[in-house]
Amino acid sequence: MKGKKGSTDEGGVRSPLVVQWKGKLPPGEHIPQIASSIDLLPTLADLAGVPVKTKKPVDGLSLKPLLTDSKTKWPPRIVYNYWQGATSLRTQKYRLDKDDRLYDMETDRGQNLDLSKQMPQLTDSLKNLKVVWLNDVKPQSSTQVHRPFPLGDPDFEYTQLPARDGLPHGNIERSNRWPNCSFFTNWKHLADRITWDVDVLAVGDFEVDLYYTAKKTDLGASFELRLGNERLEGEVTEAHDPPLVGKERDRDPRQESYTKDFVAMHLGKIHLEKGRGSLTLKALKIPGEGVMDVRLLTFKRIK
Repeated sequence: MKGKKGSTDEGGVRSPLVVQWKGKLPPGEHIPQIASSIDLLPTLADLAGVPVKTKKPVDGLSLKPLLTDSKTKWPPRIVYNYWQGATSLRTQKYRLDKDDRLYDMETDRGQNLDLSKQMPQLTDSLKNLKVVWLNDVKPQSSTQVHRPFPLGDPDFEYTQLPARDGLPHGNIERSNRWPNCSFFTNWKHLADRITWDVDVLAVGDFEVDLYYTAKKTDLGASFELRLGNERLEGEVTEAHDPPLVGKERDRDPRQESYTKDFVAMHLGKIHLEKGRGSLTLKALKIPGEGVMDVRLLTFKRIK
């Protein structure tokens, strides 16, 4: 198939879906009809007998009829795929790609033969549907909304704040430009800091752990974690400097960050009031070469 992750060609959006429900769904069925991730919510709700109550209409379809009866009649549909300005459409038989080229997906999964000139009416029809869909799903506001990361939801015991959601300042760097598995490194100066834009959803007390690695030359470095007037102090008292892992298993060089074995450092208990603020991690003393590498903060609600 043409395309890979990040593409709206067949190879970038097509995935297998296996559904198993012992005693409820017939085993070994192969369902050829196209479907999409937007169908998962209505399908699971329908199978569970749970009514779907949402503020906006649900775009997907329940696949229950297809799962329970392979002979059921299924209406024609179009699945839209969008990523960073690239939009493609998939009918049961054809795909119109981001450049309005048309392909027969039953005989040409590699998208090698453009049929747009041979089938102009179908091509124009799908192009028009693309325009209508893009106008229908465009943002209601042109203003980009910067939302804080929720912290301390009273319905959940733990909140995780990984490095991917924070911002480095000064000389601190991300291990990779892509967020997956990334961590903060090169923390060497008192002016350096890491911040998370957070919204504490409910007042409470939390136990805080920081997942880190540190070299022997980082021992003795001290730091504080602060939100408003509340703060915790910590010190690097144990070196932990494992190697990066993952490269030895890659068949192709990865774009994302390699990772390593981070360990938890318990920082203590902190009281947080409800509201939005900047959670800041900064050094207080650096007697050696640096402070540490940071992967994750965890908050456990205790009150």
